[in-house]
Amino acid sequence: MNGPDNKHSENKDEYFRDTISTVNEQGKRAWIFPNEPNGKYYDFRTYFTWFYLIVLFATPFFKYRDEPLFLFNVAEKKFILFGSIFWPQDFFIFGLGMLIFIVFIALFTVVFGRLFCGWACPQTIFMEMIFRKIEYWIEGDANYQKALKNAPWNFDKIKKRLLKFILFYSISFITANTLLSYLISIDGVFAILGNIVEHTGAFAGILVFTTGFFFIFWWMREQVCLIVCPYGRMQGVLLDADSVVVAYDYVRGEDRHHFKKNEERVGGDCIDCHLCVKVCPTGIDIRNGTQLECVSCTACIDACDHMMDSVGLEKGLIRYDSENGIKNKVKLAFTNRMKAYTAVLLVLISIEVVLLTTRSDFDATVLRAKGMLYQEQPNNQLSNLFTIKLVNKTRDRMPVNLKIENFKDSKIQLIGKDIVVKEEGVTEGEFFVYLNKEDLTDRKMKLKIGVYSNGVKIKTVKTIFLGPIKFKHK
Repeated sequence: MNGPDNKHSENKDEYFRDTISTVNEQGKRAWIFPNEPNGKYYDFRTYFTWFYLIVLFATPFFKYRDEPLFLFNVAEKKFILFGSIFWPQDFFIFGLGMLIFIVFIALFTVVFGRLFCGWACPQTIFMEMIFRKIEYWIEGDANYQKALKNAPWNFDKIKKRLLKFILFYSISFITANTLLSYLISIDGVFAILGNIVEHTGAFAGILVFTTGFFFIFWWMREQVCLIVCPYGRMQGVLLDADSVVVAYDYVRGEDRHHFKKNEERVGGDCIDCHLCVKVCPTGIDIRNGTQLECVSCTACIDACDHMMDSVGLEKGLIRYDSENGIKNKVKLAFTNRMKAYTAVLLVLISIEVVLLTTRSDFDATVLRAKGMLYQEQPNNQLSNLFTIKLVNKTRDRMPVNLKIENFKDSKIQLIGKDIVVKEEGVTEGEFFVYLNKEDLTDRKMKLKIGVYSNGVKIKTVKTIFLGPIKFKHK
């Protein structure tokens, strides 16, 4: 899928495969100055960007019961999704969720190529829909940006560069604080910003992240997609002839030649205007076929459709399509490969749903006290000392009572105060379990302890009661 699969490609100059669009012949960085896109796809991406940014920047301000809707506090091992609190004990649910996400990405790429990169990837959205728009507003279109780069450092250049850097760094600062709010909550961020003296280290961290974001969108830019991100290389394995990508219809477009509107045409519909290359944010020529540098941003589609309309030809010379769709005019089909990925994905999603719906808001672990055997007690009874660890994932205090469920005439005696687990807290305690000797038929007896709160059983915990060695062989 690196180039058109037809006889024409065999004789075509394939020099582009040996070069990188962002590196010149001297091996130095070749800066990309794409023309400003304009068209229906660019408008759709702009609308989606507004929705995307509103959700990203507004979500930290929404709370449920004075807690954020989303929180990924790794330091305190506390995670909140849609208002539900998750603790380290629920990490396996997150692990399965990550596995589902990976399978989803694979399935999505098999069917739709790098659609995610062009429409929903944060790097693309911030770079193309925010920072480049600022550049177009301050410095003008591609030709003006090139001229400004080569111009001497006069007042006009200093003014424009300074204004751009201030806006870039300000947006990076806001973005860094927003992302931090997903880690420590928006209240935590305001606490840092409200008293920088007491939170010097945290504020220094914010500045480090801000500078990192600024560096990415000022200097790294498309290099993140070309060099850092592994997704472009993944598509070489995941894409096939039925995957929908941004593609050039070489069957209709070749051979290329220049002509004007209403002029008699010879060859294909491509007039070799290079507009598709001039608007590409990674500097590639989509007419060479699907390449790992392509992020499916649709800028080339809008540029080509505009030119086709200008010369009186049918739009869609560059469009969303598959290799089979272009070469063999085959419509997109749900292949066996897609079915297999979908089946695996549905199984994993079903397991995740079951885990989420059966997840308990309360965890209890009961263990026998280390290094202690049974104790002889009056009234022909034996006792064992146990420790209990209780985790309350809810936002309410929970008084706890314990009951033996599989032995009659048994008793539990707490050591110390009654057990109360604070909201979103962890509590430990100790207690004795008393059993009648005649109820013991083995040295190790299975014990079921019911954990109750406000008269409602919230958990049943299994453990072992250790008796005298004389029961070992009974």
